[in-house]
Amino acid sequence: MAKAAKTSFRCVECGWTTLKWVGRCGECQAWGTVEEAGAPAPSAVAPAPVTARARPITEISVESAEAVPTGVDELDRVLGGGAVPGGVVLLAGEPGVGKSTLLLEVAAMRAANAPVLYITGEESAGQVRLRAERLGALSERLYLAAETSVATLAAHVDAVAPKLLIVDSVQTMVSPETGGVPGGVTQIRQVTGALIQVAKERGIATVLVGHVTKDGSIAGPRLLEHLVDVVLHFEGERHSQLRLLRAVKNRYGPTDEIGVFELTDKGIEGLPDPSGLFLTERSDPVPGTCVTVALEGRRPLITEVQALVAPTPLPAPRRATSGLDTSRVNMILAVLEKRTGMKLANMDVYASTVGGVKLGEPAVDLALAMAAGSSSNDVALPQGFVAVGEVGLAGDVRAVQGVRRRVAEAQRLGFTDAVVPKNFGDPIPGIRTHEVEELVDALTWVGKSRRRKKGRPEPEARPRTEPQEQERLTLAEDAPF
Repeated sequence: MAKAAKTSFRCVECGWTTLKWVGRCGECQAWGTVEEAGAPAPSAVAPAPVTARARPITEISVESAEAVPTGVDELDRVLGGGAVPGGVVLLAGEPGVGKSTLLLEVAAMRAANAPVLYITGEESAGQVRLRAERLGALSERLYLAAETSVATLAAHVDAVAPKLLIVDSVQTMVSPETGGVPGGVTQIRQVTGALIQVAKERGIATVLVGHVTKDGSIAGPRLLEHLVDVVLHFEGERHSQLRLLRAVKNRYGPTDEIGVFELTDKGIEGLPDPSGLFLTERSDPVPGTCVTVALEGRRPLITEVQALVAPTPLPAPRRATSGLDTSRVNMILAVLEKRTGMKLANMDVYASTVGGVKLGEPAVDLALAMAAGSSSNDVALPQGFVAVGEVGLAGDVRAVQGVRRRVAEAQRLGFTDAVVPKNFGDPIPGIRTHEVEELVDALTWVGKSRRRKKGRPEPEARPRTEPQEQERLTLAEDAPF
């Protein structure tokens, strides 16, 4: 006797299925979205007519898949040369970071050579026109439409036949044949699939704007990032003019490139050489500052790390950071106190970067440690000096990725001395490299260089003491400058 088909329940938002009804979806955690779906229909795939016969890969033409420059150099750098016909790019970023402004300028640049269709679902056509006038992004070949239906969008594509399609944003688009609320998981999945089909069939380079959640990840199902060809993140502090464009996924180019932009009154401008934004212009060195070279993708950026160490009357000292990883800063402070004898347990420590840049790589550890030591002892580091290296828990200075590229960038900008880890290799002309193995060695070298600059004589040789006493004197007198 055949068994009766079991009834299943499915979430209308994310598609999660279960054998029993529940009030809350186990996948997207939405309430009241689980409905009865019935028994699954048996699946049998019947052969269908072939639309295009299979050919040897050597006969496939690559001309149709070559990247076309967008006109914005920093965006082309991240994309790997430009937008690929038929490729779908997902651009995500926090509200107000400048996604729509950047894409409007890209649309105006591309419209100089080919028609561009800009679909807005969050603003009216008049609002976008006002922004285009302010940015100087008006063009006869730039077509604008305010739509939220993906079926109507396909009709606009047939009428305009654009070479570039911009949809702002994918969360506002709705597929009439699919249930669910606009912006829901089911709608986003269906709309994205339809837009990808339109782009692939017609060979249109497509850019989709995506919203992000509170933690900075792309809103919607994870499947959205797997469907598209390129995933870009547009980052930047709300109170800073600096904007960074990163490629998280790129089927047509590298994922270790970044684009640097500056938000101005006239729009967003690319910065081919942004190193000067992350340095403080001053004539004399100030205690508590140290310059390092961060590696953002393939691009080295000269940045300045600042630290302020001050006594506190509170029983629990403050540890405040801006642009740096808080746990990493606490670890460096603990290494300074344990390995160099520096007293920081009863001190407030404030650490930050200049220009609003975020530094999360271990290569800035040495610069942070030297800035904290400089502020604690009120001794300024020499001018024209950079520090690159990772600091371990044992107080050792470890090698980092691309250290020669970092030092070469510092030499190009006029820096004369660099403290680097051991085994640096051949010296780079124009800059003196000082290899250190321990954090104490780096602090001792800086202290001696400051004494020589001030004309102080080197300390006289001390009488022979026990090894432990000799080590204690060295840490107390030489290491903290």
